[in-house]
Amino acid sequence: MAEQQNTKLVYDFTEGHKDLKDLLGGKGANLAEMTNLGLPVPPGFTITTEACRAFLGEGEEPAGLRDEVSAHLAALEEQMGKKLGQADDPLLVSVRSGAKFSMPGMMDTVLNIGLSDASVAGLATQSGDERFAWDSYRRLLQMFGRTVMGVDGDLFEDALTAAKKAKKAKSDLDLKAKDLKALVETFKQIVLKETGREFPQDPREQMDQAVRAVFDSWNGERARLYRRQERIPHDLGTAVNIVAMVFGNLGPDSGTGVAFTRDPATGHQGVYGDYLQNAQGEDVVAGIRNTLPLPELETIDKASFDELMRIMGILEKHYRDLCDIEFTIERGKLWMLQTRVGKRTAAAAFRIAVQLVDQGIVSMDEALQRVNGVQLGRLMFPRFDEEYVSGGHAARIAWGIAASPGAAVGKAVFDSYTAVKWSRSGEKVILIRRETNPDDLNGMIAAEGILTSRGGKTSHAAVVARGMGKTCVCGAEELDVDTKRRRFTAPGGVVIEEGDLVSIDGSSGHVYKGEVPVVASPVVEYFEGTLHAGADDADELVGAVHRLMAHADGKRRLRVRANADTAEDAFRARRYGAQGIGLCRTEHMFLGERRELVERLILADSETEREEALGELLPMQKQDFVRLFEAMDGLPVTVRLLDPPLHEFLPDITELSVRVALAEARGDSQENELRLLQAVHKLHESNPMLGLRGVRLGLVIPGLFAMQIRAIAEAAVERARAGGDPRPEIMIPLVGTVQELQLVRDEAEQVLASVRAANADSKSALKRLRIKLGTMIELPRAALTAGQIAEEAEFFSFGTNDLTQTVWGFSRDDVEASFFTAYLEKGIFGVSPFETLDVDGVGSLVARAVEDGRRTRPDLKLGVCGEHGGDPDSVHFFHQVGLDYVSCSPFRLPIARLEAGRAVVVQSAGGSDSR
Repeated sequence: MAEQQNTKLVYDFTEGHKDLKDLLGGKGANLAEMTNLGLPVPPGFTITTEACRAFLGEGEEPAGLRDEVSAHLAALEEQMGKKLGQADDPLLVSVRSGAKFSMPGMMDTVLNIGLSDASVAGLATQSGDERFAWDSYRRLLQMFGRTVMGVDGDLFEDALTAAKKAKKAKSDLDLKAKDLKALVETFKQIVLKETGREFPQDPREQMDQAVRAVFDSWNGERARLYRRQERIPHDLGTAVNIVAMVFGNLGPDSGTGVAFTRDPATGHQGVYGDYLQNAQGEDVVAGIRNTLPLPELETIDKASFDELMRIMGILEKHYRDLCDIEFTIERGKLWMLQTRVGKRTAAAAFRIAVQLVDQGIVSMDEALQRVNGVQLGRLMFPRFDEEYVSGGHAARIAWGIAASPGAAVGKAVFDSYTAVKWSRSGEKVILIRRETNPDDLNGMIAAEGILTSRGGKTSHAAVVARGMGKTCVCGAEELDVDTKRRRFTAPGGVVIEEGDLVSIDGSSGHVYKGEVPVVASPVVEYFEGTLHAGADDADELVGAVHRLMAHADGKRRLRVRANADTAEDAFRARRYGAQGIGLCRTEHMFLGERRELVERLILADSETEREEALGELLPMQKQDFVRLFEAMDGLPVTVRLLDPPLHEFLPDITELSVRVALAEARGDSQENELRLLQAVHKLHESNPMLGLRGVRLGLVIPGLFAMQIRAIAEAAVERARAGGDPRPEIMIPLVGTVQELQLVRDEAEQVLASVRAANADSKSALKRLRIKLGTMIELPRAALTAGQIAEEAEFFSFGTNDLTQTVWGFSRDDVEASFFTAYLEKGIFGVSPFETLDVDGVGSLVARAVEDGRRTRPDLKLGVCGEHGGDPDSVHFFHQVGLDYVSCSPFRLPIARLEAGRAVVVQSAGGSDSR
């Protein structure tokens, strides 16, 4: 506690700057930065994230915080010439959250703190507008009641709706001062009834309670859910900003808005944003009234518009990036309430990064840090078939604001609970609301896309959807959304009931009835080689992707290979930039008709039966490898010897038992099936993933691995004779001890020697042929004894999927369907360890194996072939620990290439990465 007393917990806006986001949060740091730039920012101060963490940890405010707040409040009162809640001329403040990373709508804000029964008349006198004073008071009661006192927000909304209905008012602007005064009394009664407490009339008590509510909101359900979705750490805490109020609801010469220095949906340059006259900031974000496009402000208030354009230019030049700005105009005076580096869609991120390079604002290295693999993956999602749409086949029923690009098709649902429920049952859904709010976050995550009838590009739905990469259409005013009857009505009387298919286009804002076909995105066409970056029909986005990918390829140290089992996959992988195959799973080659041969091999009682089965499999395997080596000519191909859980190649024991029992009941002779059943019983495993598989299978079934090694070697010779350049590598799976590897290596050497002897006439081909032998590190013991294993292995490939299962003691298929969701919700995992590598556990074993293995064999080649090889965060870890390559599915190859390049520039920049 003594240490806390010596820590500065409150900063005036004049004391901070933009690089103090860890301490002041993004909002506080940027308010301080704008203040220092001399921009018109209302005065105020920030309570630090350290105070929040102390409060959440101890359950009470840290010692000294109240005194520091009092001192800064007194300074603010002196600067403004009035005191908080002063009866004749009240100072009012807003209390806003502000974490290090932007979390739009996820935490709490309260405006108009300081208003009370005693001061509302003074506000009316000083403003000269009685209606404004009572409107501000009802807003305080509504926000404070919901946010601080925990009252159901729908109760206030229902009362407001009833008041408008009684006065036949279309919007809250049509309510008079006496109507709002009556509404204030109604709201106070709601608070008293729901909480058993009066709304606090003491201004300082209001402020203190609001600050504590903001602290508590850091651990609110929706905030935790959002952080899990965005992979934001849970231990950061939020800062709290206390700012002198400026009012956009003082009449038609006042208003509030949100502006972007570039279009956050497309990246195009221009004037973008929303403006709402006679409103406070929350009205714009909530989407309760449809806004005006920002350019229309020029005709409403040209002086304020010109000043806003000047400030936007200053901020973009200063931050060297797209800026998201919140502002208020109070009777013709412009005030800046917030700025931040704006969230953007994936397409906007790539376009803006290259634009800034061309404008000389950032370098290509910096541009590479402004994009990431997650965004690139989103650009590879399909889009609607333009020919189908333009040909009149798609039934367009409405048109809204293109808030977040993409093509989304799904069943219409009208609440978040249904969206989650149906999604978990495998249904694709479109969440349809009048407007979304933070409580809809679960449904927004579950949905393929989001459609609202209200709100603009800066509404809650739009901002959150862009951050998550979800398709979103907002402000489709033509739609009459009836959430109670679970339907919406479009122009012409078209009715969409819950469960009906709808398609939404976040790039055009179009809404279609039924399913619209999708086609490959232009970015996928670019990677496939069917669309060239310089082609006439290639847009700016493809050019931006091409330039950034080329720069990443030039920077990266890690090579990128593909997980591919067929020639078709291998050819696709080469088009996507693969530098070889890091994992060919041979068990995938034994499915279908070949399964019977493997079954015969496993169950063979005699050497003759075994050799017959192997003899039939050999030529098939050889041709598989010939095609694979042809597809990857000149590049390494790592072939993993057979590694299936044994049950995958055996008949189902229950089904076989029933067949035998029925045959016996009929008196039929089923000698073969009875024999098969006895063998299956003998080999049956309770946990096949940890049973007879991998190297164990090769050692127990004589000749199995020898057949595969011979097929690889003979295929390589055949390919070399044909003038090719095969580069096979043989990988022994599931090794736990060096002795296992020694036995298989000895057998492999004998087979390879016999192939060389049999092909002595092909000296030129054999001279070029060099087959490496290595192993897959997928067991903790293998990682811990890597130094010994490296004596027999020329390369390691980390099988991080199985390594994760064995380190955690998880069966992936079982736990993901049972308790993983609960673990994520409880914060035990920030993200599934099967998605992003568990650096502390699995990562430690990988790092140790790298160090020990290279100590034994300095030229040891190291790679990873689990799907972590295509995960952006994991790629950075593999770069840092010194692997030579990552391998992943063909579709994720561009993501791995981009992140491997980013890993170099991020490390060179000191490890910082833009979010």
